[in-house]
Amino acid sequence: MKPALVFGTRPEMIKLAPVIRSFLERGVRPLLIHTGQHYDYEMSSVFLRELELPPIDYHLEVGSGTQAEQTGKAMIEIEKVLMEEEPDVTIVQGDTNTVLAGALASVKLKIPVAHVEAGLRSFDRTMPEEINRILADHASDVLFPPTEEARKNLEREGITENVYVTGNTIVDAVLQNSVVAERKSDILERLSLKSGEYILITAHRAENTDSKENLSRLVEILESLPMRAVYPMHPRTRRRLNEFDLWERVASIEHLIVTKPLGYLDFLKLEKNAFAVMTDSGGVQEEAIILNVPCLTLRYNTERPETVKAGGNVLVGLEKGRVLHYLDLLLSDRNFYRRMREAENPFGDGKAGERIVEILLGLYEREKLRIKSSRFI
Repeated sequence: MKPALVFGTRPEMIKLAPVIRSFLERGVRPLLIHTGQHYDYEMSSVFLRELELPPIDYHLEVGSGTQAEQTGKAMIEIEKVLMEEEPDVTIVQGDTNTVLAGALASVKLKIPVAHVEAGLRSFDRTMPEEINRILADHASDVLFPPTEEARKNLEREGITENVYVTGNTIVDAVLQNSVVAERKSDILERLSLKSGEYILITAHRAENTDSKENLSRLVEILESLPMRAVYPMHPRTRRRLNEFDLWERVASIEHLIVTKPLGYLDFLKLEKNAFAVMTDSGGVQEEAIILNVPCLTLRYNTERPETVKAGGNVLVGLEKGRVLHYLDLLLSDRNFYRRMREAENPFGDGKAGERIVEILLGLYEREKLRIKSSRFI
């Protein structure tokens, strides 16, 4: 079997790492195709070495651009590789422009598509990620929803064939790599932080950073935090703060440490040792509940509703009063803090990568890994 894995961002690489490892353990060397949607070749190569994974086979250097430009460039370059390599299946993960480009390029070449983390829905079509995940699901031939709720989303849209609930590979990745992070990372010492005495913040989504009004609300929240906080800031967010004349306010916040984007192991160690996490990232919502860290999500909806139902995550949007209310509860009510910390991880047992590979190999061996005869797309 010759599988091709297509990815373009660090979260995709993290979540596909358990799948890559499982293939390697079974003697199958997958083809690794990196579109370069976010990270350049050097950064991506270093990251894969950090995770002890094989090197990238193709780096397509798609880069940034509008939604259409980035997706179109990725499709063109992915198609060239697929035509040359002729893999038996293309595996994509998540909801990025790379995922949509990989799925469409493959299915048009009659190459079966397997979608890892299928079925997630925020039910907000103003988000580019929502469009990507819906279209990728309907273009895919094998779907791996992480939870029963995600499977039901697919069923409501008429997708019932070759759907397998596997758990989420993020559990595999976090469990495997948090131990490594504790051993290798000295980020707490470098930032003069103590475990449990700071808030970790990530905020980079367009809806929070591309609007001056919303970004100003985020800055007000940062100014009002009741304890030390660390904010590894995406360059795009930094540009917007400068563009909207908000950077000086952020730079003057004494309790806030702003860093450049961190390496995965450094970030994972910060996350594991945080008092709480504030984020607009879906992946960080998942990681937080796996690591038993309370999460306040700076959004009004989430495609990870299981984290909210489990009690480890609260949607606070950009409402300063709501953010401060829940931080005060976490600080003053030990029972509330304990309940959030002890919320049950809804994403599985850390063996999702193994299940995905076993299913794909089984379908291939039985000659059932093929393009669907009919689609809703």
